[in-house]
Amino acid sequence: MSAEAAKYQASPLTSSWSPQPEKRKHDAVVSSDDLSEDPPRKHSGWKSMVYILGNETFERLATYGLLANFMVYLLKKFHLDQVYATNVLNIWSGTTNFAPLVGAFISDAYIGRFRTIAFASFASLLGLVTLTLTAWIPHLHPPSCTKEQQENDQCIGPTSAQMGFLLLGLGFLTVGTGGIRSCSIPFGVDQFDHTTEEGRRGINSYFNWYYTSFTVVLIIALTLVIYIQDSISWVIGLGIPTLCMVGAIILFFLGTRVYFYVKPEGSMFSGIAQVFIAAYRKRRVKIPADGEEVGAYYDPPLMKGNVAVKLPRTKQFRCLNKGALILEGDMDGNGCPTNQWRLCTIQQVEEVKRIIQIIPICASGIITFTAIVQQSTFTVSQALKMDRHLGPRFEIPPGSLIVISLLTVGIWVPFYDRILVPALRKITKHEGGITLLQRMGIGMVFSVLSMVVSGVVEGERRASANLHAGSDGIAPMSVLWLAPQLILMGFGEAFNAIGQIEFYNKEFPEHMRSLGNSLFFCTIAGASYVSSLVVVVVHSVTGKHGRPDWLTKNINHGRVDYYYYLLAGMGVVNLIYFLFCARSYRYKGALNITKEEPHLDLELNQLKH
Repeated sequence: MSAEAAKYQASPLTSSWSPQPEKRKHDAVVSSDDLSEDPPRKHSGWKSMVYILGNETFERLATYGLLANFMVYLLKKFHLDQVYATNVLNIWSGTTNFAPLVGAFISDAYIGRFRTIAFASFASLLGLVTLTLTAWIPHLHPPSCTKEQQENDQCIGPTSAQMGFLLLGLGFLTVGTGGIRSCSIPFGVDQFDHTTEEGRRGINSYFNWYYTSFTVVLIIALTLVIYIQDSISWVIGLGIPTLCMVGAIILFFLGTRVYFYVKPEGSMFSGIAQVFIAAYRKRRVKIPADGEEVGAYYDPPLMKGNVAVKLPRTKQFRCLNKGALILEGDMDGNGCPTNQWRLCTIQQVEEVKRIIQIIPICASGIITFTAIVQQSTFTVSQALKMDRHLGPRFEIPPGSLIVISLLTVGIWVPFYDRILVPALRKITKHEGGITLLQRMGIGMVFSVLSMVVSGVVEGERRASANLHAGSDGIAPMSVLWLAPQLILMGFGEAFNAIGQIEFYNKEFPEHMRSLGNSLFFCTIAGASYVSSLVVVVVHSVTGKHGRPDWLTKNINHGRVDYYYYLLAGMGVVNLIYFLFCARSYRYKGALNITKEEPHLDLELNQLKH
């Protein structure tokens, strides 16, 4: 075995859940992912980035080229009403964002990241081909609708078969997204040796390039692709993302001989379950008093020779500590557990405690994103009933308005990172200028403000449409009046969403960061489901006594502004809940063990017991 492979085997990514420092049969071993019998490869580093970043760029261009304008596609091509289209989009988005959790489990436990991305890429391609066919083949979508039919609400909707074929394509995309989103970033990180200074710098640069390419992709998807879909042809507009996905697959497989592969490490969920079961079995055992704890818990050393992260024992959720209590018969003659479902390590217990503390913070992000996801649903509906002209000939595609939010993030984040954080650091003496929880809280405030402004603008737009609109119902009000709410949504994302990603990256145990990455998408999924639930409830409860409901098909007759105010009120309640959770949160303490010397690194705050 090469030195590089030996390094990786001893890394904390493969040893955190080990009950003893000796290598077990399920530990990850670096190889060519069983693609050949050659000796294990060295970390490829930047050699493989052209393939990985190229694959991710094309894949995201394909995905967002579809998603960005899909609300318009459902309304104009499939003639769905506003509520139905919103629910389809929200439920699909929610399911798609939950899928990475399943993808992470399958990847880590069974087939590895390379194969997961490979299978998922073909699933995404099938989904895009299916959706392109719905626009291309006349029998797969409802008949065209004249302008007069649209105004009189006489358009024919899709048949069950047409809707089923559409949902089949969305299902393939969900499968593809679940595999790609859960593994793309970790697979890129795998290419760098995190035990060296050069490798760690490479990982940081990789993240910068990843988000740079992501921003470029979004700008292209939200301008060029949407313009083609709206102004030229839906077939061409959906065909371009499909061809991009073909390019992504080709690029990905061209790097097969360069990649550094990591075998599946086994599921972390079994280790989490072991803690709860071991603690439950010893629920009647008394926890040792202070001063009597030495030697009472099973706390073996982590594997030496590399950077390893060992969490110190804390007093929160002390009942779980019972899972690591050593009782008679728990250890064999070699000092190893006789049954891992009766005796866990302190490291396992503390990692489970981390998850328990993080979940309430994670839950607070759901309502925050519920406000932010409106920019792809009802904001688009507003834009369709506003003056979208820029000059005499050019008309802004409604789905492209999200670019305003994107540009806000793209302009603000460098300013925040390079100018504001250094200035705040001098005042607060904090490395990040402000804590991650403070950053997330500020994002929540912006999300509430965005809903208030959305309500005010919608009230003005509705009044203008009802007083001055022509037969098409379009208000003589520039679509750029939607810019303030989109800018505020952008600030909400810049603070809360990016803060969440960094929070999970720093606060999750090191080998669980793929789970943390999936948890972020689960937050977005929860927001989509909550948004859909609120839409259904509002649609059912409002509009009695002969009045149309708030979200009726004709937005000029509804009260979408009231809906926005409702989301703002939910955001205020959520902010109070977040402040309560943040007040009691304890940041992670980590004992970093290196070859040189151990030192205690307390992130962002002193560890509290």
